[in-house]
Order: sequence, then structure tokens, then C-alpha cells
Amino acid sequence: MNVKPWGGVVMKIGELGRRAGVSTRTLRYYEEQGLLEPTRLPNGYRSYDDQDVEQVRRIRFLLAAGINTDMAREVLPCMVDDGRFLIPACEDLIAEFEREETRIAGRIAELESARTALAGIITAAHTATA
Repeated sequence: MNVKPWGGVVMKIGELGRRAGVSTRTLRYYEEQGLLEPTRLPNGYRSYDDQDVEQVRRIRFLLAAGINTDMAREVLPCMVDDGRFLIPACEDLIAEFEREETRIAGRIAELESARTALAGIITAAHTATA
């Protein structure tokens, strides 16, 4: 780990992974998806700083909320971090998030229906063998 002239910390991918709580493989995936843009050193190594730790935190928050990587790449520049949540700073994002929430709710309903059907099958199997 090096220190930048203006006081920021420069770190390699392994250190970023440790500080952000993700694997180096995950960080490479985020880079491939255009979610994370490391600086490249003359030797080709990736170089990160404290802002990248926060960027990884924002990425993980969006992915945990059910946002796919394509949408995350699109919305990250318009997200403001209030310390607890990410808040959309661009007006049109609210409607997009509402559509995504509706899609997820529909998927949950489908999964609940499948779970109920499966539970019925299991109950019937236990009843038939008893």
C-alpha cells in the first residue's frame, strides 16, 4: 500500500478486496461489467484508492437490492450515498426503481406459488407413504 501525494491511500486489488469484503475475482468482474475503473500502473497492476472502497460498497448495495449489473452501471453516477442508503439524485431513476420493485414483487409471488405447490407435493408424498 502506498500513499498518494495528497494523502489518499493507493492499494492493489488484494487490499481493496480485503477492505471492501469481496474477492479479487468479484472486483475483476465489477471491472469487466464497467462498474469499477481502476487506475493501471506502468507495470499493468490495478491501483485503487479509498473512493474505490466506497464504490464497491455502493455496487454491493445495488446488487443486494436486486439491481442487475447493467442497471447498476447506468444508475451509479446518479446515486448519492447518505451513509445508510443510496438515494437517486436523477428524477427519472425513481420511476425506474419503482418498476424494478414491481418486477421483483412479481417474481416473489411466483416463487411463493411454486413453494406452495412443492409443499403440497411433499405433504402428499408423506401422507401416501404413512
